[in-house]
Amino acid sequence: MIDNSVGMRGRGEFVTVDAQAFWLRAPGEGEIRPVRVASPGPGEVLVRTRFSGVSRGTETLVFTGRVPADQHAAMRAPFQEGDFPAPVKYGYLNVGTVEAGDERLLGRTVFCLYPHQSAYVVPADAVTVVPDGVPAQRAVLAGTVETAVNALWDAAPLVGDRVTVIGGGMVGCAVTALLARFPGVRVELVDADPARAEVAAALGADFAAPADAAGGRDLVVHASATADGLQRGLELLRPEGTVLELSWYGDRPVTLALGGAFHSRRLRIRSSQVGTVSPRRADRSYADRLALALDLLADPAFDALLTGRSRFDDLPDVLDRLASGRLPALCHLITYGEE
Repeated sequence: MIDNSVGMRGRGEFVTVDAQAFWLRAPGEGEIRPVRVASPGPGEVLVRTRFSGVSRGTETLVFTGRVPADQHAAMRAPFQEGDFPAPVKYGYLNVGTVEAGDERLLGRTVFCLYPHQSAYVVPADAVTVVPDGVPAQRAVLAGTVETAVNALWDAAPLVGDRVTVIGGGMVGCAVTALLARFPGVRVELVDADPARAEVAAALGADFAAPADAAGGRDLVVHASATADGLQRGLELLRPEGTVLELSWYGDRPVTLALGGAFHSRRLRIRSSQVGTVSPRRADRSYADRLALALDLLADPAFDALLTGRSRFDDLPDVLDRLASGRLPALCHLITYGEE
């Protein structure tokens, strides 16, 4: 049971908080640990978590200990504790209420790139206020939509482009949702799971199985984290078309057939990664990008990405089931307290 108690001496003055955090004790073994959170100092805020989200692809790689050694530094989350493969406290989709600290933020609902923890203290500039028109539970998607924004800054689709997104996970669906709102763009979501057709329809996109996907595409965004998906993306391109690669493969090698039409059709594969703001938007900051993502989440279509919810106490079992495939999900919502 989460202890939500907070001692209060007076206006704006708090004692330490009893909180709980999810830790990966060893690959495949998660646990809830107690933690004491100190009072916020100058320029800091105390946040009481309302919801966090499990980013299924990345977090199951972390949970199973499959982050490559040469990527340990690149994969660190902003407020991660411990080191890969374990023990480590990891996560980055957290929405809560500011309960102490900077008076300008008191009582505001905020998003923070913080792990799964019931309460925490961070610098005030590490939180972003959730707009009034965005429900708190939908706001956990901000980190994923931020990735999609950066991908489309990299891809720079044009009016009327024919675009395919391969891979109907969290990132692929977030990219699909944004592309479906581009003028004149007809976007097709491709996934091996026919159940993703319902999600595609909710996002305003077409759907196809890999074998039935439309060809002659100007742009393919690949997010299936499979070699077969990347290969199929190349096959769907028009001459001089581009595959934008968003997948994170962990420690798995990727094999492609780059003979045949790859060179004669002058095809391109380009990577995109949210750790760097796209060079096409060098004038924008990380804070600008995240604020834009939260504004875009005013669209209720994004609710299609929230496919289940569990209590924080059950998170070790939830991640085990997500990693094994026994629990299918896009973004699995973790609830704290009574919500």
